[in-house]
Amino acid sequence: MDSGRDVLIVYDDLTNHARAYRELSLLLRRPPGREAFPGDIFYIHSRLLERATHLREELGGGSLTALPIIETEAQNISAYIPTNLISITDGQIYLSPSFFQLGVLPAVDVGKSVSRVGGKAQRAAYRAVAGDLKLAYAQFEELETFSRFGARLDEDTRKIIEHGLRIRACLKQPEFTPVSVPAQIIVLLALTAKLFDNVLLEKMTEAEHVLRAAVDEIPAEVRERLDTAVKLSGEDRELIVQIARKSLARFQLGFETREKA
Repeated sequence: MDSGRDVLIVYDDLTNHARAYRELSLLLRRPPGREAFPGDIFYIHSRLLERATHLREELGGGSLTALPIIETEAQNISAYIPTNLISITDGQIYLSPSFFQLGVLPAVDVGKSVSRVGGKAQRAAYRAVAGDLKLAYAQFEELETFSRFGARLDEDTRKIIEHGLRIRACLKQPEFTPVSVPAQIIVLLALTAKLFDNVLLEKMTEAEHVLRAAVDEIPAEVRERLDTAVKLSGEDRELIVQIARKSLARFQLGFETREKA
């Protein structure tokens, strides 16, 4: 950083660091606080993480980004050390053991993963499509838990659950398979327009790959705008949705045939 470079440092993990500091403090007979941690553990972690900064040009212009990793016990994100670090950092990505067991990889819990700067750091095209999806996914998670009790579901509730299952399927991503910005946008727009809702769940991976391949049909000038801070226009949005609808047409027919059978 002092040499003007952009540096990333990953602390793996601060939970073990806090436990070791607690053991030493108790051996030294320092007064214990919440969960027997010493009272200055917040100061210790904040002093460490607040070294992350972006230097002014006259100081070299370098930057340091800190990514602390912590472990939750029994998925309790409101425990002492997690809440301390959440209050220090600019947001968190929460990896859920429940999602991991369901085969959702990466196992990111969208509801518990938040960012104070996400909207400002995102491209305008993402902001135009991501907000509605997050709300729809949150509604799905609530109803999914309710549906496990075997209650009879009305048509609107069933549609919300089916839509949420498609969102979850599109959030799965194998290792070492980066997705370009235009490909992400066309998938997110297709989800927002509910074009996947009539696709069989077992066909979702194939349908998504076909949709990503359709990115080449988007005009070059539109693809270039997606990579900028320019807001997604209604015309561009409609054009992308039409391309997505055309690409997914054969998967829609497959679903209708099954329904009639």
